[in-house]
Amino acid sequence: MMDLGDLNAFVAVARAGGFREGARASGGSASGLSEAVRRLETQLGVRLFNRTTRSVVPTEAGLSLLGRLGPALSEVEAALDVVNGFRDRPAGSLRLNVPVSAARLILPDIVPGFLAAYPGIRLEVIADENFVDVLAAGCDAGIRYDERLEQDMIAVPIGPRVQHFATAASPAYLDLHGRPQHPSDLLGHSCLRGRFASGAMLPWEFERDGEVVRIDTTGPLIVRIGGASDLAVHAAIAGSGIIALFEGWLRPHFESGALEPVLEPWWQSFPGPFLYYPGRRLVPAPLRAFIDFIKAGKF
Repeated sequence: MMDLGDLNAFVAVARAGGFREGARASGGSASGLSEAVRRLETQLGVRLFNRTTRSVVPTEAGLSLLGRLGPALSEVEAALDVVNGFRDRPAGSLRLNVPVSAARLILPDIVPGFLAAYPGIRLEVIADENFVDVLAAGCDAGIRYDERLEQDMIAVPIGPRVQHFATAASPAYLDLHGRPQHPSDLLGHSCLRGRFASGAMLPWEFERDGEVVRIDTTGPLIVRIGGASDLAVHAAIAGSGIIALFEGWLRPHFESGALEPVLEPWWQSFPGPFLYYPGRRLVPAPLRAFIDFIKAGKF
């Protein structure tokens, strides 16, 4: 008989692409996963992974086992989760993959109340700007904006439904360099730009009375969107240039006077994000509790 824990360890490593990555996804240790896979390979009499110092890649046998085992273990989890529904309150773990903006602007209003309402649930939040397969990453659900959702996902609105991209600079910068009156004026200004994890840098986009203007800005600083956005905010406050970011991210600095809105009538609005999860499997009880909590809006 195969140990269910060893089988889960194999799936975690195969999906994550490594022992350390699998440990992060499963909440275990890399050494524990390595030992579990070694036991499984000994019992089966075949090598499941080709290991080098730089990579851990499933063999043909490993890929074949993963293709059959992954869905089977999901069914086992689903069966056990049915029992969870008989508890007075759901218990277990809930892992969310979210962009940094959601971790900063959306979840702080939700998480404390949710944890208080469901003390038996352990919530883990992974902030990641890359669009990932939530199941392959070992997560139950994710948060993304509409244009980045896959078609087979179920989406639940989360957070404010209308948001804005804002542009801003310090009063001292604007006093020295002038206040733009039209988006094209930004071509004469130092702008603090962001680069996506994919490497793309998009033009700044503005809209007013049906007119859409896209500007390829230039400036002294480029940061990775999400993880390094706070650096750009601090640079803007210090007078290094004009920044474009979520209005909610910049709002505290507007209120303190550290930053001044720029081109506010031209700020574009966009729909708020969605909690998304696969529609082809039974929803785990902790995730169902989170969905119900969001829909109830009691936070």
